[in-house]
Amino acid sequence: MRKLKLIWDFRGPDALKIAEHHTIHLKEYVTIQKLNINIIGFETLSDMHAIAFMVVDEQDMKPIRDALKPHRGQLYQN
Repeated sequence: MRKLKLIWDFRGPDALKIAEHHTIHLKEYVTIQKLNINIIGFETLSDMHAIAFMVVDEQDMKPIRDALKPHRGQLYQN
């Protein structure tokens, strides 16, 4: 089964703090919805660009995408 990485981009001097905080909300959503999602996190891409992300099974992606509105997605490879 393919896995997809849903990504939220944040830019600016506070991008990392915002991405880190957004991760808290993603974890809350998973808990409230009782989803089996274990890979949620954030990364720094540059001084002015950070991301928050969540890895989901391809078959479960559409309702999560529609509810959370990620900026983009990509195939997840661990």
